[in-house]
Amino acid sequence: MTKTLHALILGATGSTGQELLKLLLEDSSFSKVSIFVRKKSPIKHQKLMTHEIDFSRLNDYKRYIVGDVLFSALGTTLKDAGSKSQQYLVDFTYQYEFAKMASDNGISYFSLVSSSGANEKSFFFYPKIKGELEQAVKKLPFKKTQIFQPPILIRQPELIRNGEKIAIKVFSLLNKIGILKSQKPLSVSYLAEKMINDIKSDKQIGIITYKAKEIISSKL
Repeated sequence: MTKTLHALILGATGSTGQELLKLLLEDSSFSKVSIFVRKKSPIKHQKLMTHEIDFSRLNDYKRYIVGDVLFSALGTTLKDAGSKSQQYLVDFTYQYEFAKMASDNGISYFSLVSSSGANEKSFFFYPKIKGELEQAVKKLPFKKTQIFQPPILIRQPELIRNGEKIAIKVFSLLNKIGILKSQKPLSVSYLAEKMINDIKSDKQIGIITYKAKEIISSKL
């Protein structure tokens, strides 16, 4: 790409979103970064535009959803959401509605953080939501849609959950003896870096899905 880009981030206060924001503000390929958050961000930067929004009224903010590329890293857990219906709102409804508005407003590139094992036919709730979202956004007419299905992510110390700490230790031990190498824990900083670099590359357009194994192998 020769021109500088205007990036939008959905989920900028989460683990991957924080890394995306940091890297995009440092990257000269991006002249402007807009984030859409529930609460005002303490981060100040000449390239940063912060929009405090009510996700239940997304259409009120549609006019601000303009630019070149949308990075969607919004997500929650059943525990934090409080119910399956609330988790579905965050993990599917809000992300899909935002992506559709972005597409309607002419944004060309879309990059989504999904999950390893995402499958709309899954018996399990979380991978089923992620799979449904993937299938829905694939129907939107972006010039380039990239979907990342990362393995378990190594988050920032202040954001990592107890269950994730245990899972990371277990997978790391298994990896050392050659088991489940395709699910090797991955840092959010590397995922964010790959998402940005792949958007900047025009080698591939259309819909691209990166499974956990492919994301990990690209790091080697």
